[in-house]
Amino acid sequence: MYAILETGGKQYRVERGSVLQVESLHAEIGQTVELKPIRFISTDEEPLAGQPIVEGAHVQATVIRNGRSRSITVFKKKRRKNYRKTRGHRQAFTQLRVDDIVTG
Repeated sequence: MYAILETGGKQYRVERGSVLQVESLHAEIGQTVELKPIRFISTDEEPLAGQPIVEGAHVQATVIRNGRSRSITVFKKKRRKNYRKTRGHRQAFTQLRVDDIVTG
């Protein structure tokens, strides 16, 4: 059984027990979060496709850790104008462990 959920503007395919890294959520370590909307659920009997979401379905997950990814360098330049700008960026993330997929 797996589900396709949407969070942070991205879609993820998750199964029970899987670990995923999503955009930062405001949740403490060890807290249980409920992720919605669910776009698709594949069960043993039949798949449930949303139109565009599956009503009443959600994924329960536990927060493993909150952190920030590795630094990237953002460099902007305009040729022949003596314009150069260097910035760095570290994206915040939340790591989750999927506990249950509720079909509703």
